[in-house]
Order: sequence, then C-alpha cells, then structure tokens
Amino acid sequence: MKDLKMYINGKFVESRSGKWIDVLNPSTEEVISRQPEGTIEDVNEALDAARAAQGPWAALPAIQRAAYLTKIANGIRSRRDEFIDIIMREQGKTIGWATVEVDVTADYFDYMATFARHIEGEVIPSDRPGEIMMLTKRPIGVVAGILPWNFPFFLIARKAGAALIAGCTIVIKPSQITPENCTEFAKVIDEVGLPAGVINIVTGKGSVIGNEMAGSPKIDIVSVTGSVGAGEQIMRAAAKNITKVSLELGGKAPAIVFPDADLEATAQWVLDSRIGNNGQICNNAERVYVHKSIKEKFTALLLKKFEAVKVGDPCKDHSVDMGPLVEERALESVTAKVEKAISQGAKVLCGGHRVGDKGYFYAATLLDNCTQDMDIIHEETFGPVLPIVEFEDTDQVIAWANDVEYGLASSVFTKDIDTAAKVTRGLQFGETYINREHFEAMQGFHAGVKKSGIGGADGKHGVEEYLSTHVTYLQTH
Repeated sequence: MKDLKMYINGKFVESRSGKWIDVLNPSTEEVISRQPEGTIEDVNEALDAARAAQGPWAALPAIQRAAYLTKIANGIRSRRDEFIDIIMREQGKTIGWATVEVDVTADYFDYMATFARHIEGEVIPSDRPGEIMMLTKRPIGVVAGILPWNFPFFLIARKAGAALIAGCTIVIKPSQITPENCTEFAKVIDEVGLPAGVINIVTGKGSVIGNEMAGSPKIDIVSVTGSVGAGEQIMRAAAKNITKVSLELGGKAPAIVFPDADLEATAQWVLDSRIGNNGQICNNAERVYVHKSIKEKFTALLLKKFEAVKVGDPCKDHSVDMGPLVEERALESVTAKVEKAISQGAKVLCGGHRVGDKGYFYAATLLDNCTQDMDIIHEETFGPVLPIVEFEDTDQVIAWANDVEYGLASSVFTKDIDTAAKVTRGLQFGETYINREHFEAMQGFHAGVKKSGIGGADGKHGVEEYLSTHVTYLQTH
C-alpha cells in the first residue's frame, strides 16, 4: 500500500492531522493507497502559498508561462504508462478510456499553452475628444479547483491549464475517491521546476477541504466539477465573499432518433454514449427517444449491442468494454434507480443486475416500456442504464427532452438538415451532438444551462473564466 502526500508551496507534505483516508480499487474492493486527511490549516497554508506566488507568476510574460505548460505536457507523456495504470486501478476505467484520459490531459496542457499570444484586449471608441479607452485582461487571481472522480486526471488540466496560462495560481482538491493520480502529478510539476505555490494539492474530505476553500476570502474563483448537491453547497460557501463560481454539475442527456437515421451506426453511437467510462460521464446519453415507426427495429439493434458488452476488471482483462462503478454507494444508487423504474412499469430487456459478488460491477442495462413521467427519465442515473421512450411528434419530443432540471448535453440522429436544425434550436442544452457520440472537444466550450452549471471550460471561452477586465480611460490633449 502506498502512502500519498500533499503538495504545498513546492514541498511534499503530510497533513497536520496525522490521519489518513483509504483509497480502494473498485474492481477488487482492496485498499491500494492512503491519502493524508487534510485540515483547514493545510488549506490555508496552500492558499497563502498560492497568493504569494500569484503576483510573480502573473508578471511573467505569458509565453514564459506557456513554456512551463509544455514541460508539464511532456512530463506527463514521459510517465504515460504509470498514469494509465493508476487511473485503471483507482477509478476503474478500461484501458482504452484511461489511455485517452492521459493522452488528452497532456494534449490539453499543450493546447492551453497556445493561448499565450491570444489573450487580447480592446480599444473602444470614446465619446470624448482626445480620449482613448482601453480594455485589458488580467488574471482573476487565486483559483480553488475542486475535482471529481470520474475524470480525475483530465480535470487537473482542464482547470489548471487555463488558470496558469491566464496568470492565476491554483489550489487543487482531488476527489478523496481518486487522489493518487493527482498526487503523482505533483511529481511532474516538481520535476519541471514550476515555481513554488503556483500549483498546490490538498487531499481529504470535501466537506472540510472543499468548503474551506470555497468560503475563503483568499480565493478569487472556485471551479467545481461534481454533483448538483455539491454545486449548491459550494455556492452557499462562496456567497459570503461574493466569490465567482464556475460549476459543471449533472446531466440527463437525451438522444433523439428519427426514422431517417442510419440505424446501425446510431445504435453504436448511442451505446458508446451510454457506457463510456462505465456510464459515469455528465454528458453520457441518459435516455433515448425513438420514433414510433422504427422503435421495434432500433430497439432490437440496441439490444444486440447491449447484450454484447463485456464487463470485468480492466486491470486483469484489457478486452473489457466496461469496468466497475466507482464505489459501493454508486452501485447501490444505480440498483435502486433500476428497481424503481421496474416498479413504475419499465421492462428490463437486458442487464438490470450486479455482475459478480466482488467489485462494484453493474451490467449494461436496457429498459423498455418507459414513459415520460418515470423517475428514470428525470433523475441522473450515472451508471450504464438506458431507458427507451417512444415518440411520434417532433414538437412533443423536444418538449420531453427539455422536461428535466438539467441542461448539459443532447444528441439528434437524422439525415434531414431541417429536422436537425429545428430540434437543435428547440433543445435547452449547452451541447448538441448530431449523428455522432457524446464527447466534447478541447477547443469547444463545455457548459450547461439550468442545474447543469454556471460558466464552463475549454477553448478561448474557458480561458476567459480565469480573466477579469480592466478599462482605462486615458484623456489626451
């Protein structure tokens, strides 16, 4: 078993508490490491280090900050296999998904480095003779980055990459379920010589570490990826200092299939969008609406693909399509949601049960006979369960798709551009994928509406999250 360490002000440290929190492998339920149980004092030391480092870091020309991001990307690549193994063990990703996560994390740091010469201001026409108005961009300051467990490594880059190129410093709190990849990442930034205090890592309980960070007057923005409940708690903590929040929360993505869609390809896209990362992605397809005229044929295609999904320990078998859910509570939650759907009239076509008696595995599950009023259509499942709903009318299916409190991702499958355009205009979601799987690009902007969040990440708009504006009125004569 490995003892992990926090990283504060350029040093690897244990917690003042002297206490530890175990980390489990969700495939085996075995303890694989333990993390320091951070304290409020640890948080404040990290925040003080970030504050002290922020001025000198912002004073560096952006191109010099970019050079550090490039070094970090190369450092990740030099330890690629190690990070892949860690993510598979502590989060349960398949080797394919773990490999994508590590590679995209490195690429993301490289991509953010390109913004060094693209953080631009404006010259604004004045109403007064001889006056020059200039809008410039400044780093917002110190960032609190609170990470989820489902993409624990990539979210380091998504938050720190944009923050650092903007001239901010950051304190990162990894999920207590998946901290090892983040603490190992600290070795990369230490090896590349990133100035002390620019990135700090504090491990422990979210109820202690996350709340203290969000409620601290020492931070300027708190960026969180997590559940709606976590987002609400963070907003309450941040409110007393009117601290800016950027939240990516839950999702209940609809996939809408029209009669003219390529049904074979669509069935594969829908499957990939449902079981990706073992069904644990905020923009996974969570429900599928299928036109009445193709319902029977499309359901048969989906069923064949769902029945073929191979579930197992990704560390022992690289050929599996799905690994485990992340923890026992997740397994219990998914089980309860399926049982509730059955009690409300849903029919299990395949799956609907735990796989084995060790590890938190759940079978790929397809539910038929589902109706819009069922809980499974409205509540986020966060597991490999897909309910099928039949529809006839385009306006009706748009209304049904929007009839949830979430608004992150959605998808439409049709060969008709007018249908695609009409549905996309009507959908109340931050993202819509047309004739493809659900998976965003780093140069886009990953953002939701309604309870799916505030603000967003990726691309130039993601960098803007970490910048403030300053307008100078220069009167000349």
